[in-house]
Amino acid sequence: MTENEDRLREYVQRAVGELRAARQELQDLRDRASEPMAITAVACRLPGGVDTPEKLWDALGSGADLVGPLPTDRGWPADLVDPSGERPWSSYTDQGGFLDDVAGFDPGFFGISPREALAMDPQQRIFLEVVWETFERAGVRPSDERRSRTGVFVGVTSLDYGHHVAELPDDMQGNVLFGRSPAMVAGRVGYVFDLRGPTVAVDTMCSSSLVALHQACGAIRADECDSAIVGGTATLSTPLGYTEFSVQGGLARDGRCRSFSDSADGTGWGEGVVAMRVERLSRAEELGRPVLAVIRATAVNHDGASNGLTAPSRGAQAAVITRALRAAELDGSDIDMIEAHGTATVLGDPIEVGALQDVFGRARGSAGPLMLGSLKSNLGHTASAAGLAGVVKVVGALQREVMPRTLHVDSPSSRCEWGDGTIELLTSERPWPRTDRPRRAGVSAFGASGTNSHAIVEEAPAGTDGVGTNGESTGDEATGGEVTGRRDDEVFLWQVSGRTLPAMRA
Repeated sequence: MTENEDRLREYVQRAVGELRAARQELQDLRDRASEPMAITAVACRLPGGVDTPEKLWDALGSGADLVGPLPTDRGWPADLVDPSGERPWSSYTDQGGFLDDVAGFDPGFFGISPREALAMDPQQRIFLEVVWETFERAGVRPSDERRSRTGVFVGVTSLDYGHHVAELPDDMQGNVLFGRSPAMVAGRVGYVFDLRGPTVAVDTMCSSSLVALHQACGAIRADECDSAIVGGTATLSTPLGYTEFSVQGGLARDGRCRSFSDSADGTGWGEGVVAMRVERLSRAEELGRPVLAVIRATAVNHDGASNGLTAPSRGAQAAVITRALRAAELDGSDIDMIEAHGTATVLGDPIEVGALQDVFGRARGSAGPLMLGSLKSNLGHTASAAGLAGVVKVVGALQREVMPRTLHVDSPSSRCEWGDGTIELLTSERPWPRTDRPRRAGVSAFGASGTNSHAIVEEAPAGTDGVGTNGESTGDEATGGEVTGRRDDEVFLWQVSGRTLPAMRA
């Protein structure tokens, strides 16, 4: 009996040890599946000459309207605008949010020939530049990333470059197929920087970039890559968006999005290119990277058969927000602000507010009203870049401890279910100070394709956000070729950058 008891004891001890190891492995897998993602760098090109996130945050702080006249550098018809809206292939508005100098590009910097560059859609060119700036702002040398497990996920749609040209120049032949390819917006980044992670272009129309963020977070958690460049691009090479929406009557008369306003009369188009670097929070902390903000959770779903192919679904929007909250293990009282889709259409805005009521209406408790805003009121609807541009806005709001106001609101829309103060439109700037719990915002993007996405963005853990007491970055940021000065007592410091040693000397 003694020998049998000893064997039984050994078996039980071994089984208990194996069970503990299995439980620990399962817990590790669960932790990895839900680990927050760190945003360690952001770069952008947006309307109104905004070419850094700092300029965007300054513009939001001042309540700047970044919408302006139609561009004159695209070869668009001189008689495009018809205020009556009756002439075919015309636009009844002459305003929008456009990037400066979409043709400006240094192909030699990226090892691209001028002939190939001419055949490339501006979205390919500008995204390369913005990705380079993202590496710089993360304090990462692009050469050190070669052959790394870095993924590229970019939201992109409607590459219309060159489609209005009847006969292409001889120099463009042989390059146009790849120059117009949405897949190449991501693939070219992987090639130029020699990145070995998943490289994916996402097209779900208006929700593309936020869906790309969802896919990137999933790929990192699945150990398909260690980090990811996530982006969104939208430029208008042709006026098709204007002529099509003029026929449908879906454009604002003055090209401005009056998000959630009683005077909302349609959307206004904008352009934008955004990129950010994302990696596991634990990895960013281990490597000592400045963490700008944290992605707690993301979610994606589809409208299914709603009341029209492109019509939004209140139930689906509520469901995707609820799914993101559950993934983050949060409830409606844990969110302070929603950066809304907010396209300023009389159909979409009331449905979006109704979905928010369904999710947050009975969950706020003593948390106060859920604050609501939309970046589209400043710069227009940037389509496939819109969701990620909203994330950039939230990052700045968290760091500067303020919720920017939404422009062009005469009064909150009477078509929307505001409830008894449950949801409040940001018609004026509100302070957003740090408290005893992390501050959080939800960012929504709803595609005309029916694909919806929602992300929960949280302030960075204390000591990791790289922000000084004055709200300015304390990290060592390169400037992408520009030269800037900063005075410190009697010393004047110049910060320069260049791709090669001769470039630095020059």
